Amino acid sequence: MFKWDVVDPKPGEAVGPRQRLPWGKTVGVGAQHVVAMFGATFVFPLVMGLDPNLAIMFSGICTILFLLVVKNMVPSYLGTSASFVAGVAAIRAQGGDSADVTGAILVSGLVLAAVGILVHFAGSSAIHKVLPPAVTGAVVMLIGFNLAPVVAGIYWPQDQWVALLTAAFMVVAATLFPGFWARIAVLLALVFGFLVSWLFDAIFGSINSIVPALGAEATDHDRMWAWDNVSKADWIGFPSGTLADGVDVVHGPSFSMTFILLVLPGVIALIAENTGHVKAVAEMTGDDLDPYMGRAIAADGMATALASAFGGSPTTTYAENIGVMGATRVYSTAAYYVAAIVAILLGLCPKFGAIVNATPGGVLGGITIVLYGMIGLVGAKIWVENGVDFGNPVNLVGLAGGMIAGIGGVTLEITDDFELGGIALGTILVIVFFHLVNRGHNRTGSHLGADEVTKAL
Repeated sequence: MFKWDVVDPKPGEAVGPRQRLPWGKTVGVGAQHVVAMFGATFVFPLVMGLDPNLAIMFSGICTILFLLVVKNMVPSYLGTSASFVAGVAAIRAQGGDSADVTGAILVSGLVLAAVGILVHFAGSSAIHKVLPPAVTGAVVMLIGFNLAPVVAGIYWPQDQWVALLTAAFMVVAATLFPGFWARIAVLLALVFGFLVSWLFDAIFGSINSIVPALGAEATDHDRMWAWDNVSKADWIGFPSGTLADGVDVVHGPSFSMTFILLVLPGVIALIAENTGHVKAVAEMTGDDLDPYMGRAIAADGMATALASAFGGSPTTTYAENIGVMGATRVYSTAAYYVAAIVAILLGLCPKFGAIVNATPGGVLGGITIVLYGMIGLVGAKIWVENGVDFGNPVNLVGLAGGMIAGIGGVTLEITDDFELGGIALGTILVIVFFHLVNRGHNRTGSHLGADEVTKAL
């Protein structure tokens, strides 16, 4: 299991999953994977109200779990998933706390694990029959666009000018910076946002805005008001303390069917992500990884459930790290073990967590306005890459109602104490309406198609 063939290839030659470079070079590649996953892995816990230190630590633990389950054949890093962010926002909007959040995500992780086990024995075609690209794209799109009010109502108003500058920098970095630097655009945008906030404090003084952590009323405050906590934090220690809603950082989950239904649609996005990522890695390595598809999905589900059981964030395989493999042609799982160990060590540094928690609201506003839009547009990307035809009323009409219900926050009252709404209702309507009118072929009699979900989520 932990034996890799040592190779030192010529420039341009690939290093396979069961091979490794000499340890010095392997550590260097592993460090690149840490940097690549870093920005998004701790941004999403922040916006979900969970602890980024705990998320980083569990990303390392969960990556090791993933590699063991897939027998070191699918090189991937498990960072924090964005698929549950909208569901978490809905839970908090309905009065749920962090224990409710992690309880709902834990159940979703178990559901994902069960799907993976089913796929392992039934084959990946089972996914495509239930969740063809038309449906998957719609669900991913409504998950991303459902987050628009979170940006507009919480983060952007805290400091609109810092948010605007940070967003502009992130757009430029992600598209115009060369190679590896473009892949760490989120991290670079965070650093840029910190610097701008510090300069604005020095030049313009304090700002008057609502910061949820400081109360419900607008107050005068420095943009870097939380930086004082950095000097007080220890260098070494387990994640501890309390979250903004008063729940302990490390906590047990609480379960509510209402809240569980709000985040279950995220499972569909994770199935799509894992399927697409395994396909992408298979293309790069030249290996047939279909036999490991179910294992990869199940491993992600188990990892999400494990992290949530202790108050951590949900996980998913990361496209950022697949990008690093594409650039370096080093697919060695040994490098991912190195990255995982580094992440665990970072999670055991409270001072690092204090720095992350000091991220100004305006910086998060600039980053999330781009990230959330990108999540939504990945849904459109799935449609385009799989040739979904919206001239076909099965696709156009079958998906339309669920999309508007999910993005617009439509609710359906089932009983006095239970209602479906937002993403949960939208996802159900998308799946039910689509399969209600789709009999496996379009009006011309050709199969609608259920090819790979996407190769580059």
